[in-house]
Amino acid sequence: MCAAPIGKFVWYEYMGSGLKGAVDFYTHVVGWTAEDSGMSDFPYQVVSAGGRPVGGLMDIPADAKAMGARACWLAYIWVENVDLALPKLMEAGGKVFKAPSDIPGIGRFAVVADPYGGTFMLFRDNNGNPPPPPAPGTPGMIGWHELHCDDGAKAIDFYCNFFGWSKTGEFDMGPMGVYRMFKTGHGEEGGIMTRTPESPASFWLYYVNVDALDPAVDRIKAKGGQIVNGPIEVPGGQWVVQALDPQGALFALVAPKR
Repeated sequence: MCAAPIGKFVWYEYMGSGLKGAVDFYTHVVGWTAEDSGMSDFPYQVVSAGGRPVGGLMDIPADAKAMGARACWLAYIWVENVDLALPKLMEAGGKVFKAPSDIPGIGRFAVVADPYGGTFMLFRDNNGNPPPPPAPGTPGMIGWHELHCDDGAKAIDFYCNFFGWSKTGEFDMGPMGVYRMFKTGHGEEGGIMTRTPESPASFWLYYVNVDALDPAVDRIKAKGGQIVNGPIEVPGGQWVVQALDPQGALFALVAPKR
């Protein structure tokens, strides 16, 4: 029997200041293919890995730009009912940035933040049956989700209560604090930590799987990106790097080898 989809990461979306440049950068660095969604009034590129859709790229909408939005990645997390999830979110201290809205033929979503600053999307697709996840480590898919927020200990309790995630362990990173891992109904998928003083705001960071890290780092630099942390070997023997794309959006890569 398949695990319930509640709390599953089902889509990733990039908002930037130049759609063409973003497509050129990420298809080169990650190896995604990109295809126009066909919406004549709203340019939107769907990116895929091995024929499997991963997410979408678009320019920052005017209303988001008016609120100060800058280039970034956001994730859609599945819930049974977007509208009914909002009172529970707000009661816990979360915020709603965009009220529930329909994506014709796709589903319903809302842009929200947890009580400790992490922004994400609540989402319910029309069919109510998101596809099964690919095998762990599949190149081009998101392999890890990491929240840097105002209070890591309280944040992981919030997500476990709100989505039904479970804590899987933690380790002390010394001056950087405690790193707490979590699993959804689809396995261990990420970690949560209190943001460092150098981070001006809370954020979710998404790690894309690649075959090897060093060639990917070269591709980042060749396309005008900037490495901000790493390469670093993490527990379990994988290697990670954190980077900024040319538009200033933070992203990360994870690989089984350098």
